[in-house]
Amino acid sequence: MAQKEAQQRRPSIHDVASHAGVSAATVSKVLSGVTTVKPENAQRVLDAVELLGYRVDPLASDMRRAKRRIIGAIMPEFESEFFGQMVSELEGFAEQRGYTLVAASSRESEAREKEILARMHDWRVAGVVLAPVRNEHGPAAGFMKANGMTGVLIDRVLADDAFDTVSADSAAASAEVARALVGHGHRHILVVGLGQQAATVRARLEGFRNTALKLAPDIRIDVVLCESDVGPLRALLHDYFSKREAGGDRPTAVYSLFLKGTLVALSEFRRRGWHCPNDISLVGFDDAEWMQVTWPAIAAVVQPVREIAGNAMEVLFRRIEGERGPPRARLEPCKVLMRESVGSPGSVPHSGGGDRQ
Repeated sequence: MAQKEAQQRRPSIHDVASHAGVSAATVSKVLSGVTTVKPENAQRVLDAVELLGYRVDPLASDMRRAKRRIIGAIMPEFESEFFGQMVSELEGFAEQRGYTLVAASSRESEAREKEILARMHDWRVAGVVLAPVRNEHGPAAGFMKANGMTGVLIDRVLADDAFDTVSADSAAASAEVARALVGHGHRHILVVGLGQQAATVRARLEGFRNTALKLAPDIRIDVVLCESDVGPLRALLHDYFSKREAGGDRPTAVYSLFLKGTLVALSEFRRRGWHCPNDISLVGFDDAEWMQVTWPAIAAVVQPVREIAGNAMEVLFRRIEGERGPPRARLEPCKVLMRESVGSPGSVPHSGGGDRQ
């Protein structure tokens, strides 16, 4: 009976210490991410943790702290591959430090974003990674600042005077797309976006427009922006192409600033019987598996998700550990992949697969 109770008893930090031949304090340091422990001792602790199935008791640990070993993450949505992968990467980096990640979606609502943040403040989270609905000046960032919360802003941000920011270099990536399309001979291009109020949408649009006009002053750039979701955007694109086609001046290329826009544009092409790239070229900001496996494969701007997540967590933990100093803005370079959906106006699709840079 005693043996059965021992087997069912939850392993304690003292069990791990005894098995690893170190003190309980050393076990605590290893699980807290302290790097001053000798590597061989740290490895013995980790081996013992795995063997015994030890798990930190968050309630017991939190009673000794003003804040819990929880990191909050708020994303605008979870449906896209970008934000889904972002949460997964953030979770991995948090767990490496012995923290738990709690993620929530603002569902593209600033009011909900602030409400979730208030809850996380009540939970006494150690820090927050916030991808704001629009930009770094929204109500959620203001709430964080007013309540002295530790956080880092990612994705739809440029720079902030209160928090560190980490995002993709959208302007530089869009400039590269402009160079590629102009280089292929396109002089009438449609840019499709979702909500110009988002900082990254503005950066992508201006990065593309400024570079394209500099390279080809006679270029025509049409812009379709929609504050709503896919349904209204589909209607806008349908009306736009119908008018352009009737007037005989439809664009030869489309650059979508967001993933769903790429899919809606491609759907409209197929509905009209157009084929990439001989009828029209297509480039999308953000990549997805379907863009790689469809034919022709869709050219894409690939955001550095892992790099953004890793740098965001690195700076967040430095702030949690007490680092002072002015906030820093970090831009991570994107990769532009010119796939089979891009060609010169009137060209025929080329054969072969794979990405071309």
